[in-house]
Amino acid sequence: MMRDRIRRSLGVASALAVALLGPASAVAEIVLPPGFTARVYVTGDGFGNSEGSRGRGIPGTATLAVDHAGMLYLARTGRRYSGGEYEYLSFLYRIPPGGARLTPQIEARYFHGPPLTNAQISGGREGRDLLVTTFDRDRRVGVLYRLADGRTQLIAGGTPAETGRAPLLVQPEWTAVTTRGEVYVADRDRGVVMRLDADGQVLDPSFVRVTRPRVLAVDATDHLWIGSDGSAEAPWQPGPGEIWRVAPNGDRRLVLEGPMVQGLAISQSGLVFVSDRQAGEVFALTAEGTRVALARFTDGDAPRGLTLVPITPETRAAGLAGDLLIAVIRGGVFQLNEIVRITGPFDELARRPR
Repeated sequence: MMRDRIRRSLGVASALAVALLGPASAVAEIVLPPGFTARVYVTGDGFGNSEGSRGRGIPGTATLAVDHAGMLYLARTGRRYSGGEYEYLSFLYRIPPGGARLTPQIEARYFHGPPLTNAQISGGREGRDLLVTTFDRDRRVGVLYRLADGRTQLIAGGTPAETGRAPLLVQPEWTAVTTRGEVYVADRDRGVVMRLDADGQVLDPSFVRVTRPRVLAVDATDHLWIGSDGSAEAPWQPGPGEIWRVAPNGDRRLVLEGPMVQGLAISQSGLVFVSDRQAGEVFALTAEGTRVALARFTDGDAPRGLTLVPITPETRAAGLAGDLLIAVIRGGVFQLNEIVRITGPFDELARRPR
């Protein structure tokens, strides 16, 4: 079992206060290394719970992806890990380059595609593919869709045509796409990562077996990275979680044990950015397992999902190429999140003295 090599010191880190678009007393800090900046990219007003409590932010968002044109897609948190009588059929949001402030009166302008059950969204390579998983908790059936032009195309899963046959997908979570166009799907309930071709045909129903796999990413060498929840019944429980690196031939290695991973994103140089909600931090991880601090959240704030903006002519023109977008819980209020944009020399992190 690999030892968790924690590097918590930020050296001469700078404490950067992110504007929360509210009273000065509400300002929290994100502690970043020199050369990095952060600002709120998507926020909202007037959203809240059924008891009438309202606050700043948009409805809870666990997963996000950016396409090749710089459009940001957000999937609202559903009812994947616990029961309860509340609505979990919702629309995705699509946010244009530059960000947005949503309110209940105008949020429909940002709806994209049909309403889906417990949806989670992942981006393909260079933002050219958007994949969505859904999970019907009551029926224990999952589906994998491709999202294009506001329409969903079934790739795999759903209710089997044959009576009595087990569903292909039960609780599909994140997906990841290889350079060959093959698709990995984490099925948390079944404890497997499945490998499909681009059309959804099963190439290997259990390419990797780990306990409760949830978060996936593929690097430029087609190595698969897996964030698993280990013994935790839900992602917000203590864990410990695990981060695995799996070669294309299936050989796997435990890179890090401890963090309950909420998001993975891989830079062009191969650095893996990890969001750890319980520790309130985002860090970078090398293939060798070296851990480098990037962002530390304070005052009850915590990161959820994250994504790197693909580097394309369109995102360069929009001034977003290569930036890191993070869904952030503000002040411990799980139901309301904001999207924070961090810019800086990400690929230099591994070369900085620690």
